[in-house]
Amino acid sequence: MVRILFFEPRIPQNTGNAIRLAAVTGAELHLVEPLGFDLSEPKLRRAGLDYHDLAHVVVHPDLAAAWAAFPGARVLAFTTRATTVYTDVVYRPDDVLLFGPEPTGLPDEVLADPRIADQVRIPMVPGRRSLNLTSSASIAVYEAWRQLGFDGGL
Repeated sequence: MVRILFFEPRIPQNTGNAIRLAAVTGAELHLVEPLGFDLSEPKLRRAGLDYHDLAHVVVHPDLAAAWAAFPGARVLAFTTRATTVYTDVVYRPDDVLLFGPEPTGLPDEVLADPRIADQVRIPMVPGRRSLNLTSSASIAVYEAWRQLGFDGGL
């Protein structure tokens, strides 16, 4: 199943919800420090409820360490500035779906990183800033999982 990569997430509730997303889909959740919260924060624990033990979560000290954990994997960076729509991607089981921090998104230097295979967007009504981080990740993960035949799901 695909890997979700949150670059420097700042809101504990979003990461708690992403832990739940990882648990129910079988996706791995990877977090790149610095985090805008402590992983033991009550808001994060409450959002993830009892899914922490069911999810595979890895924290990386920096982006280079995260890249090292995904040798040869294709990295798709989600950004409102992309032209490729998420439904036009043919997902692979080892893909890494990269999302930026709230509220800024991925910085230009990350988007320019040679490990990024493509930049991908989720369509929205014009004039809107962005979706919630975990809402975006959920849309992408479920599209990838659908294309992969909901492997491992009921």
